[in-house]
Amino acid sequence: MAKRPTTPPAKAAHAPRKAGRPTSAKPPRPRAKAKTTAKAPPEQPAAAPPEQPRAETPADAPPPPGSAAASPGADQRQMLEALSLNLARAAMTAQAAIAEAALSQADRPAALSPDPFNVGPAMTQVMTGLASRPDKLFAAQADLFNRYMDLWASTTRRAAGEDVPAAPSKDKRFKDPAWSENPMFDVMRQSYLATADWMNGLVSSVEDIDPRTKRRAEFFTKLLTDAFSPSNFLASNPAALKALAETNGESLVRGMQNFAADLERGAGKLKISQADYGRFKVGENVATAPGQVVWRDELFELIQYDPATDKQRQIPLLIFPPWINKFYILDLQPENSMIRWLSSQGFTVFVCSWVNPDVDKAGFGFDDYLEKGIYRAVEKALEQSKSDHVNTVGYCIGGTLMGAALAHMAARKDDRVTATTFFAAQHDFAEAGDLLLFTDDHWLGEIEQQMDAAGGVLPGAAMAETFNALRANDLIWSFFVSNYLMGKDPPAFDLLFWNADQTRMPKKLHMDYLRSMYGQNRLSQGEFTIGGVKVDLSKVTIPLYFQASREDHIAPVNSVYRSARAFSNADVTLTVAGSGHIAGVVNPPSAKKYQHWTNPALPGSLAEWQAGAEEHPGSWWNHWADWLHDKSGDWVPARNPSKGPLKPIEPAPGAYVKVKS
Repeated sequence: MAKRPTTPPAKAAHAPRKAGRPTSAKPPRPRAKAKTTAKAPPEQPAAAPPEQPRAETPADAPPPPGSAAASPGADQRQMLEALSLNLARAAMTAQAAIAEAALSQADRPAALSPDPFNVGPAMTQVMTGLASRPDKLFAAQADLFNRYMDLWASTTRRAAGEDVPAAPSKDKRFKDPAWSENPMFDVMRQSYLATADWMNGLVSSVEDIDPRTKRRAEFFTKLLTDAFSPSNFLASNPAALKALAETNGESLVRGMQNFAADLERGAGKLKISQADYGRFKVGENVATAPGQVVWRDELFELIQYDPATDKQRQIPLLIFPPWINKFYILDLQPENSMIRWLSSQGFTVFVCSWVNPDVDKAGFGFDDYLEKGIYRAVEKALEQSKSDHVNTVGYCIGGTLMGAALAHMAARKDDRVTATTFFAAQHDFAEAGDLLLFTDDHWLGEIEQQMDAAGGVLPGAAMAETFNALRANDLIWSFFVSNYLMGKDPPAFDLLFWNADQTRMPKKLHMDYLRSMYGQNRLSQGEFTIGGVKVDLSKVTIPLYFQASREDHIAPVNSVYRSARAFSNADVTLTVAGSGHIAGVVNPPSAKKYQHWTNPALPGSLAEWQAGAEEHPGSWWNHWADWLHDKSGDWVPARNPSKGPLKPIEPAPGAYVKVKS
């Protein structure tokens, strides 16, 4: 990245960086009362006095006042002046931004609860459990004391000149060499890691309390210890201090400008930028696969993509993405677009692009998304492709709905869907991971009030904050350090741009999802009613392909495995991919990244499956394509979306995907 120009004059201290801000955000402006600012240093250092002609200066004469020879510390003084002024500018920028944010929030209702996640009672139970076992608490305290004694012993030997290698750490927060090379920062790092590990281990060791209560305490203890990492503070982050010194404080000025711009973008709430949002535009450099919107109604647009081969498989493929996010995760850029890749393999690809629901859809529930979504999209895809059958894909929550729809179709003896693939989808929620922590009655009451206050929809930012909290170090603190302490611009990263392009959710649908699936696990138990039918997953008999990701924190691999086994009478193929919820799915073969595991059996436990699984390098897409070709009929002439029975409405990616929350 090119270096920034010299810091602009003080009157522009509050202007956001030119790149990296969303086009819709207004540049932050100081209020009138915050107008007084320190003067900035000049654009260039003041020129030194002209050198006197040698002929007129005696050899033994003292150097003229103000010359470099007379003032050996002039450059240092200039740098200190610049540093002082930049530190003042950074402080004033932050103060003005915080004051403006406070004013913008002053007329808004206070938080619904001081403890919306109900952490207090969970921690009380943990403390009670520890107090009931004083022997365990004493042993834990002795363990922490021994860790500190070992640390101070090695630090003392190192200070005395002994060659004591620093303890290694694979933690990305401490990758800068100064964390281990500088004794002071090494002590900070090691003492923090020892204390954080001790605290988390102590909470995990508690016995005889409800497992979900314990998990809540563990989760929020981890959030707390992550927040107090020395890497998150300017004074204790050597990389940030080095940048401060090398730029005479300009890095911190830029960081506080980034901070002010993010507060402005969040309308008074800090909305940390994770990507250079100005670098991407839907339909121009992301979501660019050619195709046509061939159907549009109040709930979705149906997009048919142009063929990339002369012939295509007879049975088309219809993809149902999650309505929590937008579909173009499957069509980011040409090199990582699953939609383009599927077209190149000879499949007719349809995608259901869900509407970004507003308050008029607050009453839409699972029945609406089944009848007006799944069934209508299947009907229109079959009409457009002139086919009697279709294969489907359900991704994440779209897969949860698709699984319930298959059971509904089985009850109605509807055989139009011949095979289905699930990406990171759950149907058995007994082990659904940390998101279970957000679905107790206390939190559900809080989120219901939040949706009522928003007119009956969950704002997109609310779900984004939840997902960010699940991976706080990667999705919160890494950007906090980079954007604010280091003064860097966020990266031009298409996946993080998509991640920030959130959608709203209707109250009825979302509350039923949280209560029926996460809260009561009714779908896997045959107790979930949709479309007037109490559905039973064991009635589904068509071939199913399940994809899970080994490091998925939203749909954990064990949860997906349980879901695959819930379809007990179907022909199920399971593949486990490397990486997580997104990168594990969106991993084109050309990238040659990660790995995947296959096992034709589906034994009683994931551990048994893993013991018999075979590891393969790279993407799982080719394995899936072989399975899909076998389920997609003969070859037929390629279908042109502009010449089907449904007349084109507008080019892909359509209009619904461009609606911002």
